[in-house]
Amino acid sequence: MKIQKNHFHLHLISDSTGETLLSAARAVSVQYSSANAVEHISSMISTKKQVIDVLDEIDREPGIVLYTMADEALAFHIKERCRELGVPAVDLLKPVIEVFQNYLGQQSSGKAGAQHILNAEYFERMEALNFAMAHDDGHLPDNLEDADIILLGISRTSKTPTAIYLAQRGIRVANVPLNPDQPISINIRKPGGPLILALVASPDRIVHLRQNRILSYEDEFNENIYVDRASIVEEIAYTRKLCKDNNWPMIDVSNRSIEETAAEILTLYADR
Repeated sequence: MKIQKNHFHLHLISDSTGETLLSAARAVSVQYSSANAVEHISSMISTKKQVIDVLDEIDREPGIVLYTMADEALAFHIKERCRELGVPAVDLLKPVIEVFQNYLGQQSSGKAGAQHILNAEYFERMEALNFAMAHDDGHLPDNLEDADIILLGISRTSKTPTAIYLAQRGIRVANVPLNPDQPISINIRKPGGPLILALVASPDRIVHLRQNRILSYEDEFNENIYVDRASIVEEIAYTRKLCKDNNWPMIDVSNRSIEETAAEILTLYADR
């Protein structure tokens, strides 16, 4: 019987940015909540010397190896060396490429990072990500009219990760924190301006998330107020009244993943 591991090393090797590997690896890692992945990301690997250096690191800290290499010789070297070291290694894109080749009857281009061709869509995503980061947590509120979506919510309602997720789809999102002691006024004069909506959660959910946050940022919070359930109930009530007064939709994120929340937001955005 195998002993369960509470952490493991995860080596990601790419001849491009590593974005594809990282997304796939995290999508799988999240299925194993009791085991924490220690990520080692080696991107823009294009020479045998670089591959050897990465493999030396794997030898020192063995774990799962995922890689994407357009150069077949380098990919083969990774595969064989990992076999010698006794660590599992998967060429993530190879099975998919083989399906395409067999169905289309032609070889792949073998171009590293071909998925990141600098087209208009790519630049839109980068612009949206920059916009989301610049407008995180109420920063730079003067040009909110340039947003596609404005997310409102009290602390710990997943505003930032939701904004980043939407930005990766080219949606410009600003997120604005809500606090009953600091009323906000959003005046959008632009016709067909941004969709404004609020994220809410149950008091118990907010208490739980804030308690976890205090463990990491203990010196930055007034714990008595920040995790006080009565205060949180008041904050939620303020959010609901604000949305009712302005006819803004709300989404309860208590039992939703970021992906589910984003999907509902995109539906509201498209319907509008």
